[in-house]
Amino acid sequence: MMLRQRLPAAVALCLALYLALAGGRAWAAQPVVLKVVAQEGTEPKYIPAGIGRVVGLCVDLYRAIERTDPGVVFAGDQQWTPALQALSQLASHEHDALCAVQRTDERARQYVFLEPALFQLRYQLIARAGDPATINNWDDVRKLGPQGVILVNRGYTAPGMLERIGGLQVDASATTPAANLQKLIAGKGRFFLHRAPGMQGFIDRAGAAGKVKILPAVMATTQVYMALGTHVDPAVRARVQRAIEQLEKNGELARILQKWA
Repeated sequence: MMLRQRLPAAVALCLALYLALAGGRAWAAQPVVLKVVAQEGTEPKYIPAGIGRVVGLCVDLYRAIERTDPGVVFAGDQQWTPALQALSQLASHEHDALCAVQRTDERARQYVFLEPALFQLRYQLIARAGDPATINNWDDVRKLGPQGVILVNRGYTAPGMLERIGGLQVDASATTPAANLQKLIAGKGRFFLHRAPGMQGFIDRAGAAGKVKILPAVMATTQVYMALGTHVDPAVRARVQRAIEQLEKNGELARILQKWA
C-alpha cells in the first residue's frame, strides 16, 4: 500500500527532473542575440538599397559571423540610426555591437575592441572637379593657407587627427559626409577629407559624379575593429572574436572587403 502511494510521487519527481533537463537543453540551444544598428553616413559599411533594406560591408560581415557560429545572431542592421547616436548608444548599452569602428583612447574606455582588425581605412581628399591643386602631403595643404580649408565630419575621428597633425585650416561644422560633400560642391571648403574603401560609390550615390574628384594621395591610414559593449558577456565576446579570426584565416574578410571596395 505504501509502495502504491509513493510510486506516483517518484514518477512525478522523475518527470520533473526530465522536464528540467529538457528545458535546460532547450534554453542552451537558444542563440545569443546581439543588438546592432545601421549607422547613417558610413558607406560602404551600410548602404541604403530601397525602402526598408540595408546592405553593405557590415551587413555581410554579420551574416558571415552567423554562418561561422550559428549560435550568435546580430539583430537590427536594417534599422537606421545617426552615426554619432549609434556610438553613444553602444557606450550606454542600448545596443551591443558596432562594426568597423576606429579605436581611440576615449572609445577604448567605453567599448571592448576585438582583434584582429577588420580592415584598414585610407583617408584621401576630395576636391571639386576643376580644382588644379596638386596635393602629395599635408605640407602641400598647409601652403594653401586660408585657401586650403578641409571639411571634416564633426564627432568623427578626423577632426582630432587633423588637430594632432597641426597647421591646417579645418571646418568641422557638418555632421554627415553627405552634408560635407554638398558644402564642397558649393565652394564652402577646398577639400573634404573622407575615407576609403567605398568613397567612389558614396560620391556616385550622392549624385556628385563629375562634380568632384578623389585626389590620389593617401593622407592617413587607420585600422577598424568590431566593438562590443562592456556589458556583453566575456564568453560571447570570445565567440565573436573566434569567428572573426576564422573569417580572416579563410579569406572571407578579404572577400567581403573586396566586394564593397
